Amino acid sequence: MSEQVQNHPAHAVPPWVVRIVRQPGPRPLFERAEAGVPVGAKVAALTVAVVAAVVVPVDRPGIGWVLALLVAAVVLLACARLSGAGEGKARRWGQAGWALLAIALLAVGALRAAEWLFVLCGLAAAVAASLAVVGKRTVHGTTYDVLAVPLEAFRAVPWLLRRSPRSGRRQGRALGAVLLSGLVLVVFLPLLITSDPRFAEFVSGLVPEVRPGSAVQAALVFGVGFAAMAAVFLIAADPLPARENRTTTVGDRLSWTSSLGTLSVLFTAYVGVQAAALFGGTDYVLRTDGLTSADYARGGFWQLCACTVLTLGIVAAALRWAPKATRADRTVLRALLGALTVLSLVVVLSALSRMWTYQQAYGFTVLRLLVEVCEIWLGVVFVLIGATLGTLRANWLPRAAIATAALALLGLAAANPESAITTANLDRAAQGKPLDLRYLRQFSADVAPVVAERRPDAACLLRPIARALPDDSWPAWNLSRSRAREILRAQAPCE
Repeated sequence: MSEQVQNHPAHAVPPWVVRIVRQPGPRPLFERAEAGVPVGAKVAALTVAVVAAVVVPVDRPGIGWVLALLVAAVVLLACARLSGAGEGKARRWGQAGWALLAIALLAVGALRAAEWLFVLCGLAAAVAASLAVVGKRTVHGTTYDVLAVPLEAFRAVPWLLRRSPRSGRRQGRALGAVLLSGLVLVVFLPLLITSDPRFAEFVSGLVPEVRPGSAVQAALVFGVGFAAMAAVFLIAADPLPARENRTTTVGDRLSWTSSLGTLSVLFTAYVGVQAAALFGGTDYVLRTDGLTSADYARGGFWQLCACTVLTLGIVAAALRWAPKATRADRTVLRALLGALTVLSLVVVLSALSRMWTYQQAYGFTVLRLLVEVCEIWLGVVFVLIGATLGTLRANWLPRAAIATAALALLGLAAANPESAITTANLDRAAQGKPLDLRYLRQFSADVAPVVAERRPDAACLLRPIARALPDDSWPAWNLSRSRAREILRAQAPCE
């Protein structure tokens, strides 16, 4: 089989087929050639892992998260300059953009105290960091690209720990330098601490308190940090080839035209029939169905969301697989996808209108706000799809959708969602509508300023927040928690 492939004309067999036939064994994802360990990679990975174990507060948002990522970025940049690795300018700018986006997302932990918000930003930061490492699109597609670092970490650790004869002496010297530095600290630091109380207080503030639980957390962060850095060096040393633009299609003209045309007609009929109720439909609903506006909004919102998501999948599949060989194919596809894009935007606006009506009636919550943000993001993705109709090339669309999702999270963090929700609910209470105090007490320190300003019983409402405020060491410093402590100290005791 191998000889037949080798003797076949080169243009008739794709390169990836030759790779698979010549290298039997695991799937293509794990059969890349083992590149040599870069000089200094082990020391760099150990450095980042140790820094992450010291400064990352696992149990809460804090400034230590973004500091660890900044240290990793600086170390990787230094290693790239020392190795003389050169990439195209466009790829470097793309990687820098994803890296800055990851840093901005983790920086949310230094500003906002809402843990649910930081979890979302942390996951988005991991995706952005993986895309920064991978750089160009690979043969395995966007799904692999956003998970490249954790996927490669499983085999990157033994690869990085493998002894290299050429770099063994340099690594030994680096390890010796680290040990000598540690010896200097062990000898001189106790002497200086005992010589001056102020210096002792300064050092105690820098060194976090070591407890059994914190030691386990630090060990876990060390392991994750080392594995992640090992994966980064493996991907950099042995990058995957870029994705090839193939012209293969799935399905014939009739199947795609009929399905897209049917969906367009269905959406047109729905928008036409429901035009009076889609936007500002309160009076219409009360006159015709005898429902309240809130009941109408609640009854249709989730169905419209499902239609939006399903339509997005169909449109994306059409961009990828629908026939585009002839001019007629492209014209029909542009017309159908253009109509679906416009109609889908109308459905998105309708869903947002319904959710806003529902919140006006029953109040604002985190879940309802997240659903609204997700709907807005889907609308932005449809706009991006509309931008592809000119060329019908959507190679850049998946990463653009990921970038807009990350930017939406940054915008949400900038708006201080828990504070905005509290303000909206307090405004409703000022109009005589009920206020769910139990739900308000579940928020984080982000709401302390607005509660202290708007409520005379702020000390009582903020009591659960005061009990939940930890004593932050400097790696866990957070702006919202710091402000909340100052506000609580200025409040009169709760009676």
